[in-house]
Amino acid sequence: MAICPVCDEGESRDVSDVSRRQATSVNVPPELTSVDLMQTIAAWAEGLARSLLADSLPRRWSHVQGVAARARTLKPPLGADAELLVAAAWLHDIGYLPELAQTGLHGLDGARYLRDVQHAEPLLCRLVAHHSCAVIEAPPPQPLADALTFCDMTTSPDGQPVQVHNRLAEIHDRYGSGHLVSRSIRRATPLILEAVDHVHVRTVRT
Repeated sequence: MAICPVCDEGESRDVSDVSRRQATSVNVPPELTSVDLMQTIAAWAEGLARSLLADSLPRRWSHVQGVAARARTLKPPLGADAELLVAAAWLHDIGYLPELAQTGLHGLDGARYLRDVQHAEPLLCRLVAHHSCAVIEAPPPQPLADALTFCDMTTSPDGQPVQVHNRLAEIHDRYGSGHLVSRSIRRATPLILEAVDHVHVRTVRT
């Protein structure tokens, strides 16, 4: 049974069937329903994220732009996986869109939409589902997962580079200590810090 990591230990719930439910359709331009072969996956992801977030959630869109910019700086150490990381950076927060929010887990909601409506690359869906150490089931390869966590957790809500400790403090301040998000981040903090350290080490070695 897959246990949701953001629930209290005493309130764990079975989410193993959530990913199999039908995704809710949203008003997305038809030309964005599949990856155009003439585009890179990152360019497609940018266009899709823009269509979903830019008008509906402008501050979230600013954050996503900053995360994508961070991801582009990691292209040398990631090599062939760099485009996939940038795509995941563009799409990691689309689950905050109200039309997609069904489970309360924005990573999972976004991944289900990418899988069921956009028919996106499976590894891209896994990266979106598990970003910033939200492990539900079948996590993506660690270097890619670490890189996306690094990009997300060193970018402010307004898209500016920040230190990871400042980002974590901002999340707690914004949601309050008792909020589900704050409790989840508190439990994930050791993994988040470890992921950020791993990326710093790989970047220095490149």
